[in-house]
Amino acid sequence: MDWVEPKDRAECLLVDDPLTLFESWLDEARAAEGVGAEALAVATATSAGEPSVRMVLLKGFDEQGFVFFTNYSSRKGAELEQNPRAALLFHWPVLGRQVRVEGPVTRVTREESEAYAHGRPRQSQLSALASPQSRPVPDREWLERRVEELDREHAGAELPVREDWGGYRVAPEAWEFWQHRDNRLHDRHRYEKAAGGWRVERLAP
Repeated sequence: MDWVEPKDRAECLLVDDPLTLFESWLDEARAAEGVGAEALAVATATSAGEPSVRMVLLKGFDEQGFVFFTNYSSRKGAELEQNPRAALLFHWPVLGRQVRVEGPVTRVTREESEAYAHGRPRQSQLSALASPQSRPVPDREWLERRVEELDREHAGAELPVREDWGGYRVAPEAWEFWQHRDNRLHDRHRYEKAAGGWRVERLAP
């Protein structure tokens, strides 16, 4: 399947590989919306099927999948341990576009997690080290004191990376590309894994 030249911006460009299409859309979103283009919703569910969703930041993607980082002891971490699948949603309102991704989830290697953590600003590293994510804390002052204590404890030294903090990789098994149309007949195309590649079909809006 070759690129389809659109008659106007509202038509959806299709290619054989959904990753290629995603890269093109993300580049346009970055130009239109800046760093906010890398925000995505991550939906998880417990083993009983109880869902939850939250916003995170995309920190990398390639043929293996989409990577984000978090505390493994957080609510999403606990749910991914029970049910290692996730659904992702990118929404770019300036462009009138959405991309949905579904697939299994695995942890990235410890080396990848540490490399990413040590590349973050020190204050971000301190916050991740101090925060018992998703758990109750007495007040904000408790968190701020914990950050100050850790900063003093590791003054002049590289900060450690918590054992329960790191990255997840979502490997796409299905994609959906959604393009707004003013007449409400929005373009929706779904890619699903098939023998030797991807099967693509148009969905009704």
